[in-house]
Amino acid sequence: MKLAKKIALVTGAAQGIGKGIAETFAAEGADVIVNDIRCSESTDKLADSIRRQGRRSIVIQADASNREQVESMFERAWSEMGPIDILVNNAGVETIVPFLELTDEQWFAVTNTNLRSGWLCSQVFCRRVVGARRQAAIVNIGSIQAARVLPGRTHYAPSKLAVEALTRNVSAEMTPLGIRVNCIHPGLIETPMTDWVMKSPELLPQVLAQISAGRAGQPLEIGAVAAFLASDEARYVTGQSLYVDGGWVGK
Repeated sequence: MKLAKKIALVTGAAQGIGKGIAETFAAEGADVIVNDIRCSESTDKLADSIRRQGRRSIVIQADASNREQVESMFERAWSEMGPIDILVNNAGVETIVPFLELTDEQWFAVTNTNLRSGWLCSQVFCRRVVGARRQAAIVNIGSIQAARVLPGRTHYAPSKLAVEALTRNVSAEMTPLGIRVNCIHPGLIETPMTDWVMKSPELLPQVLAQISAGRAGQPLEIGAVAAFLASDEARYVTGQSLYVDGGWVGK
């Protein structure tokens, strides 16, 4: 119960890694605010599951890259749940587009969600935490593509590598004020986003051959690392980016 009595907000929590993090946080004792750009049956089911564990949970629909909506989200969360201790910037999208075909709209759609949302949510969150003279933790979700080159990701990969730089720089300014900031770079994780890889009899063996563990990871395994980084056990860890990839980068 390393997150007992903590309140966490997870962006993009409707499915995949965000859902796994929310579930793990609840299992570790945290109350969880479930955010996604769209409220759906999946977000309601997640909140219900968290409540059945004896935790509190609400669903807040908001675009994490829109300042007005982010301000409103934190205002409601603070009012209904209390001061937030942990922010997980998980909201993200991936598209695969050849470099010569990439449009302005596709570039901005990906970078706004993957990078601007983390910067914006962190700023709004940190202003509140510093104003209340509290301590807190931020966990940003990057991608293995910060280190691995894959075709068609000349918009996606830079946005995720930038998350690492964002982590270091926000940590440098906020850690002296009591807010630790770290980043997780997941490898191949079995989620709806990677379903096309997991179901490909041609592609999947090629990818698994590059991973030392020989398998895809599970969202709860990212959740376990996020819970550690958000907990007091990691109180001397900040500004770091950790690859949770089964040894893909190191192989």
